[in-house]
Amino acid sequence: MAQILIVDDSSTVRNEVGDFLKSNGLDIVTAVDGRDGLDKLKADSSIKLVVSDVNMPNMDGLTMAEKIRSELGNSTVNIIMLTTESSPIMKERGKAAGIKGWIVKPFSGESVLGTFKKLVGV
Repeated sequence: MAQILIVDDSSTVRNEVGDFLKSNGLDIVTAVDGRDGLDKLKADSSIKLVVSDVNMPNMDGLTMAEKIRSELGNSTVNIIMLTTESSPIMKERGKAAGIKGWIVKPFSGESVLGTFKKLVGV
């Protein structure tokens, strides 16, 4: 089962982040938007970390994070935003939803690998 759920509407980002994490021994699953992300999280209770974009069609990452906490009642999964957004208002909304971190793209795997491993308990 997966340890990390990567949610991004860009296949390039999903592949880049996913390939890096897999090459470092982490199990991943991907989703194309927040709605898909919620479905994948419901289906796989072994997910410990969600890495999500903010701006996506169908359901954005912040709404997904809020629904993870409210509708799914999941207060234990760690959530990190990986986005081009850096608005203080969005960051506050994310903090209120229990988001653990905010990483501004582009993705630099080496700089976050230790943190990701810690969040999934590896």
